[in-house]
This record gives sequence, C-alpha cells and structure tokens, in this order.
Amino acid sequence: MGEYEPKIEVNFPDNVPSSKGSTVTLECFALGNPVPEITWRRANGVPFPSKVKMKYSNAVLEIPSFQQDDTGGYECVAENKMGRNTATGRLVWRLPQWIQTMKDTAMAIEERLHWECRANGKPKPSYAWLKNGQIHVEDGVLTVSPLTLSDAGMYQCVAENKHGIIYFAAELMVLASPPDFTGNVLRALLKAKAGTTVMLDCKPQAYPTASILWKKGNLPIHTNDRIALSPDGTLRLANVSKSDAGSYTCFARNRFGMSSTTGRLLVTDPTRIIQGPVDLEIIVGESIVLPCQVASDPVLDVSFSWAFNGQLITKGDGHFELVGGVTSIHRTAGDLMIRNIQLYHAGKYICVVDTDVESLSAVAVLIVKGPPSPPESVTVEEVTDSTAQLAWSPGRDNGSPITSYIIQTKTPFTVGWQRVNTVPEVIDGNIHTATVVDLNAWVEYEFRVLARNGVGVGEPSPVSVKTRTEDSVPIAAASARMSPVPEELQNGESFGYIIAFRAFGEVSWTHVATSAPGASRYVYRNDSLAPFSPFHVKVGTYNSKGQGPFSPVVTIYSAETEPSGMPAGVWARSVAASEIEVNWQALTITPERVLGYEVVYWEDDTKPETMGKVRGPWNQTSVTVNNLAGNTQYFLTVSAFNTAGTGPFLPAINVTTKKPPPAQPPLNVEWTLIGSQLSLYWEPVVAMESESEVTGYQVSFSALDDNLTLPENEDDYIIRIQTLSEGGLGPASDPIRIHRLSMFCFFFVHILLS
Repeated sequence: MGEYEPKIEVNFPDNVPSSKGSTVTLECFALGNPVPEITWRRANGVPFPSKVKMKYSNAVLEIPSFQQDDTGGYECVAENKMGRNTATGRLVWRLPQWIQTMKDTAMAIEERLHWECRANGKPKPSYAWLKNGQIHVEDGVLTVSPLTLSDAGMYQCVAENKHGIIYFAAELMVLASPPDFTGNVLRALLKAKAGTTVMLDCKPQAYPTASILWKKGNLPIHTNDRIALSPDGTLRLANVSKSDAGSYTCFARNRFGMSSTTGRLLVTDPTRIIQGPVDLEIIVGESIVLPCQVASDPVLDVSFSWAFNGQLITKGDGHFELVGGVTSIHRTAGDLMIRNIQLYHAGKYICVVDTDVESLSAVAVLIVKGPPSPPESVTVEEVTDSTAQLAWSPGRDNGSPITSYIIQTKTPFTVGWQRVNTVPEVIDGNIHTATVVDLNAWVEYEFRVLARNGVGVGEPSPVSVKTRTEDSVPIAAASARMSPVPEELQNGESFGYIIAFRAFGEVSWTHVATSAPGASRYVYRNDSLAPFSPFHVKVGTYNSKGQGPFSPVVTIYSAETEPSGMPAGVWARSVAASEIEVNWQALTITPERVLGYEVVYWEDDTKPETMGKVRGPWNQTSVTVNNLAGNTQYFLTVSAFNTAGTGPFLPAINVTTKKPPPAQPPLNVEWTLIGSQLSLYWEPVVAMESESEVTGYQVSFSALDDNLTLPENEDDYIIRIQTLSEGGLGPASDPIRIHRLSMFCFFFVHILLS
C-alpha cells in the first residue's frame, strides 16, 4: 500500500457532558502512511494544566478531577508528510451540583427559621423556593420569623442554569405545646457531699421555650455569689452544706401552660479512709490481708474494689478474696486477702471506695521476696580425674540478696541428685565459679547449681552438658570375697582383677588376671589338694592406666567332703496332735567337719509332697517337728551335714501323732460376778472317736487391749475357755466381755474333769 494522508478513524462527540471531580477521557485514533503524529490543543489557546496526561502515543487525552475551568472546545490533529486531518469536540459542565442544602427541621412556634441552599454550575445557577409545590421566595436564602403554625410544610430549594434545574426538599415542623417534664424529671433523691457543687437541671420540653422559676420548699430561690441560674434553667449550688438540704421544685411556664418537677437534696458528710493499705515486704507462700476501712455517712451505699498493677481484681483468681463488711453504724471494711503469695503478686495495689456521691482510693506497694530464681548458663570449663571447674550466671535474687550457691551432681550410678564438695567449701553469693572435688575418675557427670538467699533455696539451674572425668589407676580395692568393684570406681577402661593366692605356709604368691569387670568368682582347681585346705587370698584391680591396690589378705578353705558317718541311733515320740519330738545320738569320731544334723520326715513314699526337713546345729541332738497332721503316721530319719552336703541317713523309724483336740469349743457360757469372785458355767465338750479325750479346760483372762500387766480397776476384760487334751488345746469359746472386774490380773484357771 502506498503512502497516504492521515485518516481519523476514532474521535469524540461534539459535546461531552462531564461531572465535577470525574476523570474525562478523549480518544483520537488515526490511520496513515507514514504513521501520523497526533497532537492536542484547546480551542481557546490556553495551555493544558499539569494534571492532563497523554497516553498511547498521544491517542488518548486524560483529564483527572474535572473542574469547570476544564470545559470548552478541544481539537485533535493527526499529521504526516502526506497531509493532516483534525477532529473537534466540546467538554460541557453537567447540571448544577448542590454544595449546601438544608435538612428536615422541627422548631418551636415564634422561633426564627433560616435556611440556605447553594449549588455550583456554569453559568451560575439562579434559586427559587417552593412551599408545598408553590413558589415562595426567589432567593437562595429563606428566612421566616416569627414562625407560626401555618409556616409548617414541605419546602424545596430550586437551582437552575442553562444546563438544567435541580431540586432539594426538606420538611419544616412548627411545634406548639405547654412545658412537659416527661423523661426529664428531677431525681426524687439526690445525694451530694458537703463542700461540692450541685447542678439541678430543669429542662422541660416546651414550645415556645418556657420561663423557669426555682423554689426551695415554698420559697423562691434568689441567686447570689454561691447560687446561680443558667440560661437553660440549670440551678447551680456551690459549696453545699447541710443547710442546703431540702426539697427543690422547678416551675416552667409558656403561653400554652405550666408544669413543675420536684426532687430532694440530701447533703452528706465526706467519706474518709481511716485505715488503708500500707507498703509491705512479704515472703513467697505467706498470706496477708491488706486493710481498707472507711468512715462514711450512714445514708450512703459504700462499695469496694481493688486493682493490681492497673487491672481490676476479679473473683476468678484463687489467690484473692475480698473480706469485710459493715463493722459499725459508721464504719465499713473492704479488706483484700491474698493467699499463698507468689513472686508475680508484687506490685501496686489500689483500694477504690465508691459511694453515691464520691470516689476515694488508697495505694500500697507490695514487695514479694522469695528464694532466688535458677542460675543460668552452667558450663564445665576444665576437668581432671577428680575435679571439675564450673561457671554460671546468677538468676534473679527475688528481693533478697543471694548469700551462697550449692552444686549438685548426678551420674548413671546415683539415684537422684547429690550435693558435692567444692573449693571454696562455701560458695559466696558474689562468686559465680567453683571447683567440684572428690569426683570419681572416668565417670560421666551432670551438674546443676542452686542459689540460696535469706528466704531459702531456689529451684535448680538447667542441667549442664554431660562431662566425663579423666581416667586414672584404680583406687578402690576389690574384696577377697570377689564382690565386683562398682563401675563408677573402676577409674578407666580395660578394667579387670588380679587374684593372688598361696597355700598356707608358702611364701610365693600365684597371680591370675581376669579382664571381666563384673566378675565375682574365680575357681582354682587342683585335684591333689586335701579337702578343706587353707589358703591366703588377696584380690587387686587394674585398668588401662595401671594397677590398683590389693585387698587385705584373708584365709579361705578348699572344698570339703560330706560327713561319712551317721548318728548312732534315733527315737521319736508324739507330744501333741501336730508335734513330734525327735532325738538322736551325736557322731563321735569322723574325719569330716560336722556343721549340724538334718531330720527328714514324710507320711509315706506315695506322698512326696508331705516330705519336710528340719536342721539343727552340731551341738544339738533333738528337734521338735511342728505343723503336722493329727493321728497320722510319719517316717523319720537323721543325718549329719556340712557345706559339701549331707552324709548317710539312719534307717527310718515311724511314729504316729496324737489325735487332734475336739473341734467343738465350749458352748452356752454363762457367768456371775459377786464382789471380786467370778463364776463361770458352760456345757461340757464330748470328744468324737477321732479326737482326743477332754482332760480339762483352760480359762484365759486378759484386758481388752491384750496388756498382760496388772490392769486398772475400770478396764473391760475378755474371757475365753478352751478344752485340754493330750492332742493339745482346742478352739476357744466366743469371747466374753466383762466390765469392772476388780482386783484381777491376767491368769489361767485349769478345771479338771473327774
């Protein structure tokens, strides 16, 4: 396509209405070859203000915040070397815009109405007023004075220029009524503190405004330097006293009528805080009462509230409780109890006293002292095989200077934390480093620090990192009985034992090493040794750093053999239904050592669960076997024993236990007490065929508390009765309780049957 002059394809209308404050955009797009250059100008030749922007290669003209000065003709010019072309249009102001209007109004009859409306526009608009649709006044200001009831109605302000006409409407209501105190009556009872200023309002609703007259009782009130009446009818009484108390009436009158309202003024004595809280120092965990007591006029209602550091104290905190009440006709208390005080309870406490006429307050500062806060940043700076150098930062002293520090340790071998020795022995509160001494070598330690002040010992610091002491040769000696050395005393790696022993009478020692740290036993075997041969033995320790000390020398013996002989004879007899007495003759000569004798008994070979054993020392030749079954045959045998075991047993003998005592206790026990003589009666017990015959009865007396010493005369006593037989004592009768049994101590009475 060849070259051609510009052709405007998109332009703007001849008239572009625009509103104040809006952004106006004019577009001018042109075709041509070469590409045409677009420029803009105003028809009146006035340059564009700085706010005007050109966009898209000048194809768009943008005018922000459109104002009346921006109206007029605009021209777009498209030009290239082949020619030029133009497009024109006009920006016009829209209808007038309101800048001042009126609103619905209610006014009293006889008042003055002043309404004004204003609009902007170009050309400047003209104004007119309409009332109920009829032209009223030809101006932008409407004034009516005095108002009458006929002036009420709907008014419109009209603004008009060549671009059009706009309206704004508001209603005028004209009010006429007598004074009315509904909603604004005087308080029936007004309390005021002596010396204060009292304002009594008199604000009736009245159209037109009412004239005001005040009376105290039946007498008009005259103003002076202390009593004043404001234009709105408020009565001001300055520096009131008891003489100002009484009944006050406000009278309001206009041409439509009159009304009044009455209230009573009560002048009270000032309230005084007679005992308020005082600054205190307190210890954590204690409880206190902060007093707040007032003297007040008895006609006043008094309430108390407390604030802590600016926050109102509520009942939700279990530490605080408001206590008190009316203590007398003129005194009231609102004390604050604080239980189990903590550090965070330190601060400012304010007691606020509110009455009907005033508010008072009293302030106290509470300082809470407690044990120190935990020290911080515990570090281990240097370690040896028995010491550790520690450093830490102090925590808060919580109101009492730190006097000293305590260091505790814990290892895998201790239960809980333990206090340790330090250098210095007593760590002063101004010192924040110390050396822990008397530690075990090659043990992993944790450390913590506690601070002490005049209140007590605080919580421990965070635990230090685990630190292992250096290794060293063992210090602890092993036991010749081969009790393992605890791991915390092994002092290093590769721990083991050295066992040294020699036969009795020899000079040189035999040494054997074992590398098992937990070893507790070593066996030396030599078949040529005689039984029970004596040896000297000592046990030492070693680790990777060297050899430790030996234990003291002890004498031990090689194993012995069991006795080869047996007792010379054995015999037995039943002494009760559950007991057998066994006797034997001791061994006289035997090469082996005899530690004692063992009696084995059983019912028969088919009942192995009935087998039992009783042992006695070497110098004893009889035992009593207990807890046996009554009327039962038992087999018994005896042998000697030592650490190697038991020797040969004698041939078994047998013995039968006696029949058991009657299972039936004495029944129907009766008693009589005459003076100091007690008589007892009961039914005789008849033994069954499988039971031992009754040979008598045993009567037992005891004090109620089982005390067998001489009882007091006023004690209660328990009496029980049992049967006697060769099988033993039978079951007791039901206990008999006897009160005030005089001159008796604990004793038994045997009653034999013929």
